[in-house]
Amino acid sequence: MRSGWLFRPPTRSIYHPNSVNPSETASRTHQPALAGQPESPLNMAVVRAEFPILDQQVHGHRLVYLDSAASSQRPAVVIRTIAEYYAKDHANVHRGAYELSVRATRRYEAARGKVARFLGAGRADEVVFTRSTTESINLVSMAWGRANLGPGDVVVVSEMEHHSNLVPWQMVCEMTGAEIKAIGVTDDQCLDLDHFDALLSEGNVRLVATGHVSNAVGTIHPVEEIARRAHGVGALYLIDGAQSAPQLPIDVRAIGGDVDTFSGHKACGPTGIGALWARRDLLESMPPYQGGGEMIEEVRIERSTYAPVPHKFEAGTPNIAGAIGLGAAVDFLQSFGLETIHAHEKRIARLVLERLADEFKAITLYGPAPEVARGGVVAFTLADIHPHDLATILDHEGVAIRAGHHCCQPLMRRLGVAATARASFYLYNAEDDLEALVGGLHRAQELFGI
Repeated sequence: MRSGWLFRPPTRSIYHPNSVNPSETASRTHQPALAGQPESPLNMAVVRAEFPILDQQVHGHRLVYLDSAASSQRPAVVIRTIAEYYAKDHANVHRGAYELSVRATRRYEAARGKVARFLGAGRADEVVFTRSTTESINLVSMAWGRANLGPGDVVVVSEMEHHSNLVPWQMVCEMTGAEIKAIGVTDDQCLDLDHFDALLSEGNVRLVATGHVSNAVGTIHPVEEIARRAHGVGALYLIDGAQSAPQLPIDVRAIGGDVDTFSGHKACGPTGIGALWARRDLLESMPPYQGGGEMIEEVRIERSTYAPVPHKFEAGTPNIAGAIGLGAAVDFLQSFGLETIHAHEKRIARLVLERLADEFKAITLYGPAPEVARGGVVAFTLADIHPHDLATILDHEGVAIRAGHHCCQPLMRRLGVAATARASFYLYNAEDDLEALVGGLHRAQELFGI
């Protein structure tokens, strides 16, 4: 068995001992994907019934949505919750003594509590509502970074980071004179922890910032171990949890990091809402990120004092409906269980990797082998077909995938490609979606004469 990054299936399957006869692949395209495999822990009929958007056709085919790493779909309960808030309870929060404002405030703060429990936080006031993971990281980079970084200090990221966990640190390093360094990537597309240790040993590392799950190749990073090593040199550790919160059970206290973040729209919630968790003492030590209403305690012409956390970081009228919708989304995910969702995604990812390796001689798969910790992301290239062409052909078969650099240009350079095709799977994807993907890729091969 061969594992590792940039692996290309040989004549014999990577994962199965039986050779694949290319002339047989067309007849196998619509055979069941899972002979001898355990069944999903999720009841797919029940899950899919919760997502009204999936009940439609695209270009005459059933919609097969395989881009959840970019943005998940919303269950009906989230849509209803937002509509009900606007229909019955809408008012500004924390500012009115009248009934509507009291109800809106109660629901907004209840959502904060739900998110805190979802993340395993010790207290609700350690959760700050933001617009997204991107804004959460910008908040920390600007508020903490500008106050604490200076010439000679080092921020450590990795070659696998989404641009949202790279560009904000570049910006603050330019402002403060600090330096940014990156953990390298091993040949099996995991973080090179030996290189990480070497960077830490060079000294002056003030903060380490990595993702929890790679959005580009699906690798699940050992965040507990990274936290331990970062703290060993006195550095803070920030986790980009945009990909992990939707699919893994998260306990920020057990992980041991200092900051964790996620976006609602990747976790069955609304767009425009995210959450930042940080240790309370760290939040209290940070200056405000933005000024305005709501985040103040007392304002004079000369100076102001600020509200306690988390309100110090929530200037202006917040995304009340988004927060309430996010609360409904985490309730929805917890009703299935994050352990169950992760088990389902692991199973689907393994099936996809095995099936693509068996069916397509000219395919290149990226990321760790199935037995390595990974999420529901499968990235690939097929012969010399450009990923954007693949995505267009698949779209005409009703299959939605992502093509491009996935906001991970340093990683693409490490892989030696400009772009990949990426199919990302979530709790509403099953074997029939895999069959549609395989059929669409065969169609692409036919069109390009491969």
